[in-house]
Amino acid sequence: MKSSKVVLNVVNSVLSILLLVLVLVLIARAGNAAYDLGYRIFTEPAIERAPGRDVSVRVYDKMSEMELGSLLEEKGLVKNGILFALQLRLSSHDNKVKSGKYTLNTSQTAEELIQVLAGEEAEE
Repeated sequence: MKSSKVVLNVVNSVLSILLLVLVLVLIARAGNAAYDLGYRIFTEPAIERAPGRDVSVRVYDKMSEMELGSLLEEKGLVKNGILFALQLRLSSHDNKVKSGKYTLNTSQTAEELIQVLAGEEAEE
């Protein structure tokens, strides 16, 4: 009887350690994914190097950030429309995008695209 209790305690301890390791791995992966997303929000490079190619885009009134991000992704101006929507939401130009027809370039970063869409000159 005593040996079965010892074995049961050992198995219980091993399972507890495995569960703890699993939780730690999941926390580390979640932290890594959060860091990667945060890094990409603020440092996402342009799709192409200069001179890139010009793309015409029409922005409509009441277009949501997600719709605009999807449009720019379809046109090949950004890699990820959802990421662009987050970049726009976190920028100082949130809710300042003006409707109209724009000629954007694939060598522009998301920050430069946002500045143009908000009616500001992109900084050199």
